Amino acid sequence: MSARRSQTGDQEPGQATAPEALSRKCLNAPREWIWQWVFPATRTYTEPSTQEVRPHHLHETVIQRTVRKAAVASQISNPVTPHTRRHSFATHMLEAGCDIRTIQELLGHREVSTTMVYTHVLNRGAGGVRSLLDR
Repeated sequence: MSARRSQTGDQEPGQATAPEALSRKCLNAPREWIWQWVFPATRTYTEPSTQEVRPHHLHETVIQRTVRKAAVASQISNPVTPHTRRHSFATHMLEAGCDIRTIQELLGHREVSTTMVYTHVLNRGAGGVRSLLDR
């Protein structure tokens, strides 16, 4: 990877791992938001092939435990997981009138039938369609 290094040999702060070909073509790619970890860990790892020290991501169980602790502290009796938030997001988007194809893309579903699962919670029937004039 052609990322600039600090004097210690580590990557500069804010540099993430981008595909090697992209890093050669676009030198700033490792600094762009799309390649950054949303939940970065404090530890780093060394890439065996290049010996570069790179940022790591939090393990999914760390996030799951944190969400669970927050639910317990909030005295929420129902099971709460990060995936619960995903379902809530999709449901609220549908309730707000967002089209199913947009939600499919945001959730990363390959098939629209997977996204259609969220429509059952609306249960509005034909009366649930809002007129553009009512918005």
